[in-house]
Amino acid sequence: MSKTAFIFPGQGSQYVGMGSNLADTFAVARRTFEEADDALDFKLSELCFSGNEADLKLTANTQPAILATSIAILKVIQQETGLKADYLAGHSLGEYSALVCSGALTFADAVRTVRARGTFMQEAVPVGTGTMAAILGVEADILQEICLEAAQGEVVSPANFNSPGQIVIAGTVAAVGRAIEIAKARGFRKAMLLPVSAPFHCALMKPAAERLSAVLDSISVCEMSAPVIANATASANALKERVKPLLVEQVCSPVLWEQSVLEMSALGVTKCIEIGPGKVLSGLAKRIKKDMTALNVEDAASLKLLIEE
Repeated sequence: MSKTAFIFPGQGSQYVGMGSNLADTFAVARRTFEEADDALDFKLSELCFSGNEADLKLTANTQPAILATSIAILKVIQQETGLKADYLAGHSLGEYSALVCSGALTFADAVRTVRARGTFMQEAVPVGTGTMAAILGVEADILQEICLEAAQGEVVSPANFNSPGQIVIAGTVAAVGRAIEIAKARGFRKAMLLPVSAPFHCALMKPAAERLSAVLDSISVCEMSAPVIANATASANALKERVKPLLVEQVCSPVLWEQSVLEMSALGVTKCIEIGPGKVLSGLAKRIKKDMTALNVEDAASLKLLIEE
């Protein structure tokens, strides 16, 4: 029997205006944003709907903003369609949205936690000392060699396995720069720095992981209604005891997104619905598994397409 997965986007998908269309139309979406405002004690909804793009790009703002938008959209989908997912997954920050959807985390706890997570990740490395780069068209094992050669005592390693031939690396500015030069010398011309504020998902994030662990210790995890494919392992987890360790591990580990989509396919998933701003993950899913049906819901128009499908 074919199965459905809900997938949730991570950082980079944000844009000013996200969620406003559905919040204007559906009370359940509006209430979700109000709950986020209350949980954080500031107007996150205003930042999402009509804020300043530079403010929205600050990691400590971006993470709760995307989470709140994703859950507002999820609530509308649940109300209007009654759809349920057999499996859940999210890219980096999106794993928190998936865990809220599963019932493992309360929405208020998740919003506060990702606000702290964003702050910790930003503060883990002084601005300007770490960066990330996309290397296109390279195999994972070759990229591993390039990173080892480029490190020279510094940190540089794969951070996101997004799709075949699209891998992101993270580390110190100098080491990432050397990796780009080595990649280009080996014929991988499409190697470019990314406009990010910190080197996520590498060993430089260890201080953030330690601080996040302390925050997670203070919140409760409930039983899960559906398994979540964890970024750090690309395997389905349905045990509430594993949730916190996997979220801590995720901070310094590469996001195994390509492997996660392949795992969902192996578990019988034939359809992915991306819930949240943008359509990056639905695009990646189709690239990873050509026969996967993938669509996104981020506003009234895309919701209508889902309902009519």
